[in-house]
Amino acid sequence: MTLAIETEGLSRRFGERLAVDQVDLQVPTGSVYGFLGRNGAGKTTTIRLLLGLLRPTAGRARICGIDVVRDRPAAARRVGALLEAQGLYPHLSGRENLDLTRRLLALPRGEIDRVLELVELRAAAGRRVAEYSLGMRQRLGLARALLGEPSVLILDEPSNGLDPEGIAELRGFLRDLPGRSGATVLLSSHLLGEIEQTASHVGILCAGRLVSQGRLDALKAGLPAELLVGTDAPDAALAIARQHGFEVEAGPEGLLARLAAGEGIEQAAAALNQALCAAGLRVHALVPRPRSLESLYHLAGADAAPSPAA
Repeated sequence: MTLAIETEGLSRRFGERLAVDQVDLQVPTGSVYGFLGRNGAGKTTTIRLLLGLLRPTAGRARICGIDVVRDRPAAARRVGALLEAQGLYPHLSGRENLDLTRRLLALPRGEIDRVLELVELRAAAGRRVAEYSLGMRQRLGLARALLGEPSVLILDEPSNGLDPEGIAELRGFLRDLPGRSGATVLLSSHLLGEIEQTASHVGILCAGRLVSQGRLDALKAGLPAELLVGTDAPDAALAIARQHGFEVEAGPEGLLARLAAGEGIEQAAAALNQALCAAGLRVHALVPRPRSLESLYHLAGADAAPSPAA
């Protein structure tokens, strides 16, 4: 497996505060890598380290095998980035905005048409950016990041402020982007649903530490099965289930029973149902819950209270 982004022991301290703590990222070439964590978990600081905007306190980062600190210009040439501050000029057209960046990068004029085609904005390229919807502005920002055919595209919370239609449009675009452009995508977000529908790989950051990483389907397959339990007496059911060895917690949808690794869900459901009914409780639901990124995130502890990391 070749890696587009790799870090080893990457750390960044601000005074007494450790914002990024021994992070070992492995982002496979050609993947859409969802970089997850609460606001304040350290995602943006990690991205700044990858882009060479900050120097690490310890550890190293490589983009396509190039050390970011030792050869920042060479690493920067392999990366396109879309951060929260887009810096678009609303009084200029989409094409004129792209041309400013094209000139700075000394790229041929044909690059503008190539990236406009990629983000499906060619028909609107002559309009002023002030007339663009927020979704169109995000796509224009992506087009600018794609100038020069970067090997790696780093996006920090790209769906912020978008309406549901804009989010769905962006999701489909990002999912297909490696196949269309050849770029590996690192997508930073705190939106679990969007990452689950977009990413092939995930890394979960909690209080500056990487607590889980890998192919999303493989990580989900390794999760324990879960049962959503509905009864007329949830408090009593919780106590009885625990007495019979089930790991159970109360949630907004009802009781959630988490099974041991390798335990068959049908046998467990039958045993739990028998225990509850024998105690005189009425069970109205025993529903297997799909293994999800939300469950992975919860089990990794990333939904704990955030640190003050940036």
